[in-house]
Amino acid sequence: MRTIKFGVKSSEVYYLNELLAKLNYNVVVSNHFGTATDKAVKDFQLKNKLVVDGIVGLKTWSILFEKTNNGLLANEKLLSEQNLIDFSNAYNLELAVVKAVNEVESGGKGFLVDGRPKILFEGHIFWKELTKRNVNCSAYVNANTKNILFPNYTRSHYVGGQAEYSRLQKAIGLNTDKKFSDAAHCSASWGLFQIMGFNAVAIGYPNIDDFVQKMYLNEGEHLKAFGLFLEKNNLITLLRNKKWAEFALRYNGPAYKTNKYDEKLQKSYLKFAS
Repeated sequence: MRTIKFGVKSSEVYYLNELLAKLNYNVVVSNHFGTATDKAVKDFQLKNKLVVDGIVGLKTWSILFEKTNNGLLANEKLLSEQNLIDFSNAYNLELAVVKAVNEVESGGKGFLVDGRPKILFEGHIFWKELTKRNVNCSAYVNANTKNILFPNYTRSHYVGGQAEYSRLQKAIGLNTDKKFSDAAHCSASWGLFQIMGFNAVAIGYPNIDDFVQKMYLNEGEHLKAFGLFLEKNNLITLLRNKKWAEFALRYNGPAYKTNKYDEKLQKSYLKFAS
């Protein structure tokens, strides 16, 4: 794990926040090393007789792993070089292109520290998915459900990490009818590439249950789902021809320019191609 500190945004910060949350620190599990994370790190360092500088380096990582009884996930869960080679062969893509897309578009880690796939539950999608199944959503809106069921998009209810599963389970528990569990699973984004569950059947899975089961297996399955999504949405040809801006627009949306996704993809491709 590389050294990180206040202001950094990276997959390592996401993992750090997971560990801090497990130790009952009040942090949002995300990839941003913000004020709450900085405060938690300094408190952890103080309590564990480390230098209190807010910098998470070898010593702080080591004590964090020790206190949480967590190392990194077993290798069989993680994406391998062979997975990327197989993907490039299956879609007739340069390996450097595949590596660039993986580096820029993946979330850095597809699993939580407890071995479950990383998810993000979307309450406004849950509303749409239930409505598609002829459920009157308004009948289920109350103070207890306001963080899982709402008609319009908002970031305010995201909690990240393992706590997203609490939101998912609350959504499933609204009713024992299977349409609620199906709608809930369709309303979460899953794994390394955060593919929304509602895409499952459209991209080739027999049902949402099969898709979720595959997401629990390993990051290689996450990559397969990503490939099916790209193929279904006619994005493979854009990658084959290295049309970075058009791909970024189609995959990331209009904000791709602000986030410079096309430039990041091209830069990453050139790195791997060399």
